[in-house]
Amino acid sequence: MTTSPASQPQRGRYHHGELRAALIEASFELLAESGLAAFSVAQVARKLGVSTAAPYRHFPDRDHLMAAVATQAAAELAEQFRQTAERAGNDAAERFAATAGAYVRFVGTRGAGFDVIFAADLERLQDRALADAGRRLMDLLLELTQQATGQGPEASLALVGQHVAAAHGYVTLHSDGFFRRQESIDTIADLAVAASRTLLRGTPEAPAAGTDHG
Repeated sequence: MTTSPASQPQRGRYHHGELRAALIEASFELLAESGLAAFSVAQVARKLGVSTAAPYRHFPDRDHLMAAVATQAAAELAEQFRQTAERAGNDAAERFAATAGAYVRFVGTRGAGFDVIFAADLERLQDRALADAGRRLMDLLLELTQQATGQGPEASLALVGQHVAAAHGYVTLHSDGFFRRQESIDTIADLAVAASRTLLRGTPEAPAAGTDHG
């Protein structure tokens, strides 16, 4: 029996609110597949089967779409960090190091890491939701770092930078095919965790309270 056109699924048809959410989710998929450099609004539209004009009813330009993606990525990543730290147990060093593996797994599947969340091109938008989400993400990492090292904010921030750079480097090299044995994303995550443990071992212990530095 021939199906009438009216009864066939209408690819590319979304209600107003549904399209915005679909555009964000399709953006994650495109980032995971092709990376940030190849990202475009037109490709997102094609992925959803909608006209290239449709996304602009929700986002005035590429950067505004990316800001929405970055905001959601920051919130999702913070939640991944929280859950991973909890599963790591009570050892503060392991809780900190475990977030490196969580980062690798998140970027490996979602495609949006710190390069998207803190993209320089998005700063001009002064997007409050993105700024708040990014701040909450960094506050969580700083808290875990300070718990692991006993260091103050400045030293902890420097360690967070090294921690994220190592994890991001691992997942980027993995996506670029650097690891020729085709290691799984879980194997790369374990390497990132090991690197963060090494970083912690090189961090000097905080001085005991009351120590005379004079």
